[in-house]
Amino acid sequence: MSDRSMILRGGRVVDPSQGLEALRDVLILGGRIARIAEQITDADAKGAQELDLRGAIVTPGLIDPHVHLREPGQTHKETVATGTAAAVAGGFTAVAAMPNTEPALDAPERIRDVLERARAAGLARVYPIAAITAGRLGKELAPYSLLVRAGAVAFSDDGATVDDARVLRRAALYARDLEAPFISHCEEATLRAGGLMNEGEVSARLGIDSSPRLAEEIIIARDLLIAGDTRKRWHIAHLSTGRGLELVKWARAQGISASCEVTPHHLVFSDRVFAGFTARGRVCPPLRGDEEIAALRAGVREGVVDVLATDHAPHAAGDKSGPLSETVVGFSGLEVAVGAYAYALPDLPLARMVALLSTNVARLLNVPGGTLTIGSPADVSVLRDESWVVDPTAFRSKGRSTPFEGMTLPRRAVATIVGGNLVYDARGRVPRITSAAIHDGLTTAGTR
Repeated sequence: MSDRSMILRGGRVVDPSQGLEALRDVLILGGRIARIAEQITDADAKGAQELDLRGAIVTPGLIDPHVHLREPGQTHKETVATGTAAAVAGGFTAVAAMPNTEPALDAPERIRDVLERARAAGLARVYPIAAITAGRLGKELAPYSLLVRAGAVAFSDDGATVDDARVLRRAALYARDLEAPFISHCEEATLRAGGLMNEGEVSARLGIDSSPRLAEEIIIARDLLIAGDTRKRWHIAHLSTGRGLELVKWARAQGISASCEVTPHHLVFSDRVFAGFTARGRVCPPLRGDEEIAALRAGVREGVVDVLATDHAPHAAGDKSGPLSETVVGFSGLEVAVGAYAYALPDLPLARMVALLSTNVARLLNVPGGTLTIGSPADVSVLRDESWVVDPTAFRSKGRSTPFEGMTLPRRAVATIVGGNLVYDARGRVPRITSAAIHDGLTTAGTR
């Protein structure tokens, strides 16, 4: 928490938790939101640092419910420190870290270790997601209550599907009374069977081994049925098909507590990315066809999709080079997400976008944030509608692979505030509190 006071001047404050969208000043005191008003005078906060945010969008801190920080065990790909640096550069004040580390996050001490590394980094908040099964091997159950007490906010074997339905049902029954939801990675192994891309016209033309939509949809259906049977709260990760959305809608109609997310890459790119046999489009589930992209965008607009998630999956350069069949799946997403969502959904109301990126995520994971109500933690994201070109060499993440490379995106983060501390500005460093300095649309007006 910061002891310093701060006034955010004249930004367009968008907070769906309060039904607020207006030009306002925001006063931060002691690391918390103290006041929101049309004008906050010097007498209200003598000596406060001031940020002139005219023309910018001020929102509750963005929260990404699905990232891979790679630590422990894969620090050549990412660390908690570099991953949270990427997060704040992308406008995210908090991220939920998936458990497919080495070793997996399946023990309380590993959850505590991630939290300690996040505290040491001092950037974005980190909410660990623990494994459903020991080692993510799909056989033995993890100690759910102990993991929650250590700080886990959800359970997932993400990166792998729990193939054994009996194991998954038993897990859901054991964890049913815990608030932490189960999060499913949905790919049926025998149908996926080494597929490198989506099954369709493009894969047939290129002669590349492929995976059908059914591989994802059959597991979505199975897991939602288990959710209904066990009454466990359930979330579908990186959903990529229109039929998958229909299954979620069906489950809700049956009274099942079901939610889902979509990613920036599934909203933007089709399987035509593979025309050059490039690995930059390899991801699980795979990039689909134009019909699925249209269905996902409609699902966001119509409220079927609950949250947006990057599935930030950084890799070392060597992991994404070489023959397509020898490369790994996934790519970095935190630093492009805000722009990618605006690119894919230019007509989406700002309040809906903020709900998907902040308010709804806090509710899904049962964590603080998602609001700028008085007394809430001063986690604030500042965005600006301006064009910029994606340059992975400038990423804070160790992972520099992204299909968005070279694209012009229409929105970007210009400042990120966590607990009242300005941890990122558009120059990539915390500004000194001295005389007025203008940079990339963010003005730091010195201490009064």
